[in-house]
Amino acid sequence: MKISCSPKRMLRLSLVLFLYLTVQSCSSQENEGEEEKEPTTRIIEFSGFEWVVRTSGENFVGPGPNLFSDSEENVWVDDQGRLHLKIVQKGGNWFCSGITLRKNYGHNKYVFYVASRVDQLDPNVVAGLFTYKNDEEEIDIEFSRWSDPNNEDSQFAVQPSYLPNNKVRYDLNLEGSFSTHWFDWQESFIEFASYRGHTLDPEEEDIIHEWRYTGDNIPPDVDERLKINLWLFRGNAPSDLEEAEMVIDRVEIY
Repeated sequence: MKISCSPKRMLRLSLVLFLYLTVQSCSSQENEGEEEKEPTTRIIEFSGFEWVVRTSGENFVGPGPNLFSDSEENVWVDDQGRLHLKIVQKGGNWFCSGITLRKNYGHNKYVFYVASRVDQLDPNVVAGLFTYKNDEEEIDIEFSRWSDPNNEDSQFAVQPSYLPNNKVRYDLNLEGSFSTHWFDWQESFIEFASYRGHTLDPEEEDIIHEWRYTGDNIPPDVDERLKINLWLFRGNAPSDLEEAEMVIDRVEIY
């Protein structure tokens, strides 16, 4: 059977085919463009985990308030696989640093092998190793004198830390750059410890401080994130006007 089309019908079919191919081509190009876009947030790998590097742009944010930068001057992993966090002055402003683990690990033991003299940080500098969901669901190991040179330089805390028995302070009294700090977060307790050296089996004289928390503010295991940061208390510049740094050899979770 012979099928014939009028010139008008042929023109309409050609136009439909042209429009279809054009749409398909544009759609394909748009998809390719989306796949090729670079992520807008910097991600680093450290200790076998992926971490999001914090940035606040031009906005002052908590804690502090401070400016946070994701530049490689503030946050990087060196050739030995060690994490460096720095507070850096640029353009008359101080920029702090922080990273957040991309995945939550909930009830576990979190171990931090620190490789710098966090006992010698400027009194206005705070170094934090912590899990965070919100300001009242947070577990902290922090190194700071909180702007008072006479304060002890470290603390274990469960937020809200202003409540009685939710915080203990102590001095590190380090003898070198290496120290180990951990908290074991479980449903009915949180245990904390700080040791001299890189070890989980310290000699008695290398145990700096230990604490077991069984109070009412143990955070629920609900989508928290492990974080590490270095920031300025109340946004005040370092009292010595020098840049600050914390180095961490590795982090373990189990």
